[in-house]
Amino acid sequence: MQVILFCRFSYPAEGGFQVDHNTVADRRNALYQPERMELRLSLFEHFCLPGLKAQTDPDFDLVVLVGSCLPDPYFARLQKLLHDMPQARIVARDPAPHRQVCQSVLNAARKHINKPCLQVRHDDDDALAVDFVAKLRKAASDCDALVLGNRLVGFDWNRGYTVRASQINRFELVETVTPYLGVAQAMAVQGGVRQSQMNFAHSRINRFMPTVTFTDPPMFLRAHHGYNDSRQTRKASVADFHAPTLDHIDLLNRRFALTADAVQQAFAPAASTGPRAAG
Repeated sequence: MQVILFCRFSYPAEGGFQVDHNTVADRRNALYQPERMELRLSLFEHFCLPGLKAQTDPDFDLVVLVGSCLPDPYFARLQKLLHDMPQARIVARDPAPHRQVCQSVLNAARKHINKPCLQVRHDDDDALAVDFVAKLRKAASDCDALVLGNRLVGFDWNRGYTVRASQINRFELVETVTPYLGVAQAMAVQGGVRQSQMNFAHSRINRFMPTVTFTDPPMFLRAHHGYNDSRQTRKASVADFHAPTLDHIDLLNRRFALTADAVQQAFAPAASTGPRAAG
């Protein structure tokens, strides 16, 4: 069964964000702030991609959605980061209503629209465990009767870690066990069904389809920083972060193909006053 990882990289959609902007131009300006873009590119390179490139099951497609208005230097850098990843493809679209454009891009990525597929929503500043694709395939196989009997079935891995930068400890983390968080979340979509995973709010998929939740082992890392869309609201909670132990460092390497240096580097991009030229 085809597995599609869908990643929006600073795509200036109409809707789809918790932070509102008056116009698409305002959203573009907010997303393409040099400081923000430097951090997103750094997290994508050093935090997100290592686990994807180290998947034990490399048979998947990675579709990265960007705006057609993404400044050329950033687009070139994104291409460079993905040049050695044959599963990856960048798709550029004009700003449009969020759910419709995401559905269109996901359906276009399906090799056979009349055959079932597995879709994964994945943010550019999060990380998946190196066996995520393999675990997803096994979960779909184990739930074969459920998948065949429903148009849509959700799969959710709810255990992972939230990670943030720290001037004292290099970085800090806290274990996260939260259902339907939107990280390490997938959906089985039957052949011929045009709805996609992005047609549903990640926190409410259990209202629209049967779901299966797994709680072990840790399957994701979620980056915590000042540009998190979910942290721009008053409802954002404050977790009890702490310095990583040696066991945590071992877990980062074993489960996510990350080193402590890589995590620190991900949160500390080189200072820049504007888009860097690729090269």
